[in-house]
Amino acid sequence: MQINETQLAQVNDRIRALIASNSFYGKKLEEAGITEVKTPEDFAKLPFSEKKDLRDAYPLGLMTAPEEEIVRIHSSSGTTGTPVIIPYTAKDVDDWGEMFKRCYEVAGITNKDRIQITPGYGLWTAGIGFQNGCEKLGAMAVPMGPGNTDKQLEMMQALETTVLCSTSSYALLLAEEIQKRGIKDKIHLKKGVIGSERWSDKMRERISTELGIELYDIYGLTEIYGPGIGINCEHNTGMHIWDDYLYLEIIDPKTGENVPDGEWGEIVITTLVKEGAPLIRYRTHDLSRIIPGECPCGRSYPRIDTIKGRTDDMMKIKGVNVFPSQIEEVLAEFEEISSEYQIRISHLDGKDTMRIYVETNGHVDFAELAKRIADRVKSKIGFTPIVKVVEIGVLPRSMKKTARVIDERFD
Repeated sequence: MQINETQLAQVNDRIRALIASNSFYGKKLEEAGITEVKTPEDFAKLPFSEKKDLRDAYPLGLMTAPEEEIVRIHSSSGTTGTPVIIPYTAKDVDDWGEMFKRCYEVAGITNKDRIQITPGYGLWTAGIGFQNGCEKLGAMAVPMGPGNTDKQLEMMQALETTVLCSTSSYALLLAEEIQKRGIKDKIHLKKGVIGSERWSDKMRERISTELGIELYDIYGLTEIYGPGIGINCEHNTGMHIWDDYLYLEIIDPKTGENVPDGEWGEIVITTLVKEGAPLIRYRTHDLSRIIPGECPCGRSYPRIDTIKGRTDDMMKIKGVNVFPSQIEEVLAEFEEISSEYQIRISHLDGKDTMRIYVETNGHVDFAELAKRIADRVKSKIGFTPIVKVVEIGVLPRSMKKTARVIDERFD
């Protein structure tokens, strides 16, 4: 997938705006002697932007539009360092709403739906993004925000909500609560729009079956508007990305070179029309691939595969590089266990130890199952973990994102 002439013209427009505003990124481009790109080859030579750049620009160094045009800011959580603050103009907010509306439409959601929004509001982009798109669509927003499960279920029943917007972790928690309380016949949900964390096929299957709903994977990140920049369609052959607003590349995370369509690598995004804080070749650290060919739905928007993980997810244990997705792939082979798992890494008596906790029902031999899982993990990653099998419901459930990897070596 190569950048086209229209997109190149849009990139040049954003480069001019960045330089004219003397913003953090504008100065970086000017210092590199970059004032325009004439060809796809020129574009591929543009420097990447990284989260560190965005943190270094704290608080408002990314602001590219005049301050009187900035109507809102959003921010990353800042849990791993200085938060990133992203300014938005009215047009940015409107564009984001249009993209999100398109996501709902692709999922077959209409203005007759009632959409229960459970992600967080405030500085985070999630809740308000879901709501913005919902109002653009003309559907009824039920802006619950996170937590208070009793109230969530009460409103879900009273208002006969048809669409649930949430993290996969909270969708699972709600599904389990609905089963526990025996109220499935009072729930009118038809679809779920799920985002903000990677989730396994097993978890997807569980949520879909227990709630009896169609599930749609929504993609986005705070630095690039927020959720709503892409979604899978009814054919579930990858997430369509709105390339009239964004240009997407997949690079080899080690070399920084573009990889051919179909190969896995790191997602890099350029915002084509963003005013408040345009980003050029922003490394997301999310791992995916561009799916070649046309989607059966007939839409021409490019598609990316489900997010497989992050380049910074890698754990080094006993000298071996391990990704959580590798463990997840092994666990998916065992029908006896639920979708929930937890990995704990510790350093005891001078050596690293990896413990994997999984859940199952009471009808299997816990010790025998633990050994089979441990053997299978060893054949995948090269060393034997300690596997602990527990009953369903023992592992923690979350109203936001679930922490599946806990590295106690650095506590």
